[in-house]
Amino acid sequence: MKVILTQDVEKLGQSGELVIVKDGYGRNFLIPSGMAVLATKGSIAESELMQKRAAKKAEVSVKEAKEMAQKIETTNLTISVTTGEDDKIHGTVTNVQIADALMEKGIVIDRRTITVDTDVKSLGEYTATIQLLGDLKPQLKFWVVKAD
Repeated sequence: MKVILTQDVEKLGQSGELVIVKDGYGRNFLIPSGMAVLATKGSIAESELMQKRAAKKAEVSVKEAKEMAQKIETTNLTISVTTGEDDKIHGTVTNVQIADALMEKGIVIDRRTITVDTDVKSLGEYTATIQLLGDLKPQLKFWVVKAD
């Protein structure tokens, strides 16, 4: 029996893939559970169309991610903090503060994708890595300065 998978099935295939399965497995498990549909001429054509659309959409998102990475690497951030004696800051600069500072510059990034390379406990220049898409990880330089 030929079926088109509507979602990823472990040890069988990926969503949108045309696979051959035993009749009972397809009829009694895959199709009723919504994991697959029977492969007819119409469903095969629809599946190919959906795969083309998904590929186009993925191509656009990769292009946008590369543009975002370039914008991040050319952006310079300054984060003002209160300090105590010997210019030690109170607490630490977190990824939330970095995300907020980026938002002020017009760059919207999820705070969970920001990784600060070292603990920021004093004034100076630091680097953060931002996980965008796949292996695209731009570096963001930011300065921690004393608030007035």
